[in-house]
Amino acid sequence: MDKNAAPEDVESGEHERKGTVWTATAHIVTAVIGSGVLALAWSVAQLGWVAGPLALAGFACVTYYTSTLLANAYRAPHPVTGTRNRTYMDAVRSYLSPREVFMCGIAQYVNLWGTMVGYTITATISMVAIRRSDCFHRNGAGGGAGACENTSATVLMLAFSIVQVVLSQFPGLEHITWLSVVAAVMSFAYSFISLGLSVAEWVSHGGHLSGEIQGATAASSSKKLWNVLLALGNIAFAYTFAEVLIEIQDTLKPSPPENKTMKKAAMYGIGATTIFYISVGCAGYAAFGSDAPGNILTASGFGPFWLVDIANMCLILHLIGAYQVYAQPIFATMERWISSRWPEAKFIHSAYTVSVPLIQRGSVTVAPYKLVLRTVIVVATTVVAMMIPFFNAVLGLLGAFSFWPLTVYFPISMHIAQEKITRGRRWYLLQGLSMACLMISVAVGIGSVTDIVDSLKAATPFKTVS
Repeated sequence: MDKNAAPEDVESGEHERKGTVWTATAHIVTAVIGSGVLALAWSVAQLGWVAGPLALAGFACVTYYTSTLLANAYRAPHPVTGTRNRTYMDAVRSYLSPREVFMCGIAQYVNLWGTMVGYTITATISMVAIRRSDCFHRNGAGGGAGACENTSATVLMLAFSIVQVVLSQFPGLEHITWLSVVAAVMSFAYSFISLGLSVAEWVSHGGHLSGEIQGATAASSSKKLWNVLLALGNIAFAYTFAEVLIEIQDTLKPSPPENKTMKKAAMYGIGATTIFYISVGCAGYAAFGSDAPGNILTASGFGPFWLVDIANMCLILHLIGAYQVYAQPIFATMERWISSRWPEAKFIHSAYTVSVPLIQRGSVTVAPYKLVLRTVIVVATTVVAMMIPFFNAVLGLLGAFSFWPLTVYFPISMHIAQEKITRGRRWYLLQGLSMACLMISVAVGIGSVTDIVDSLKAATPFKTVS
């Protein structure tokens, strides 16, 4: 048992907390930098050279500030000496009303699960891209290449899900820090490759900056507006990680205080992320201008095919780890609820020790009901991903509406309750920030709905669209 463990942890048999600022930073980078980075060139193209970078920096500042407020809510009522809140909902329950706890649960877990679905689809698209690339370069661009279009996405999606079923059997995030570290490295790898290829493409054009100050033009003013709103939604979702912040903080050592460690980790993680986001977005816009694709790795003639394949492979490995960062909080919540609902059930409380060479302890405790439950959740996620191949558009909508409640509203509301802030200059500034983000989320939601409607017209269930 951790020597620094609090008495209540020892009595309740909670997991050991050995995380540091660097392990927390790895978890944050893994959760934040996802496939969304590949859409940033398109997002900047819709906003233009001024509004694009400003939007990226603005969302980063808001996310970092509210993350520091949320880090203080990990313990209640005092941020250092109070009782731990192991989940986001526990923190909300400590400070706010039951109604707000219910709304938080809906927002958090729908977004977590939606992200798992989106990651399943995105990883499958990258696997399909690699197989098609290999097929094209083996068969050439002639008639033999036509068979490359028959690459089965379903089989690849099932393969990805089997890997997730295996990884899901680890008890919690603290047991798979190595996976988050690998995933974080992979996220930097494909970000660097995307950045490098974008810069090379830009240089090949003579170093001339493509695009316009006001961004890409559209067929109509309304279409331009929808594109701008969708771009803002992509950026907002790209920065969202508040729904797993408390769970990540729950892996940290109690000394130094967890809130201080988490604030440093948030600064490092969001800072590194912002540098990549602005670099990749601006470099992609400079290279392709208004023709920047939705996924920079799908641009026609974009660099050597083998390097693009490596980038896609890094993306797949990153998503394997990021999937678990979002899935583990769902597993933990479901398991706690089931254990409390049926406290006397023998099947639920039976467990066995299994040796695993990749973890520090060398073994993990496996409960049969957890094996079944976690497998069912992963399978259900895969089925939905197969049925709704355009789920990335739906994910954009979830991101638009989860950004305000999870990243802004609840952290600010808990901060006001914790600090007992009364109506005054500070109170109005905090509420003003919350209302501004609400209006942005609503506007982005409208733009995302428009995109979803367009996607529905051409959607084909059980066929992943790249």
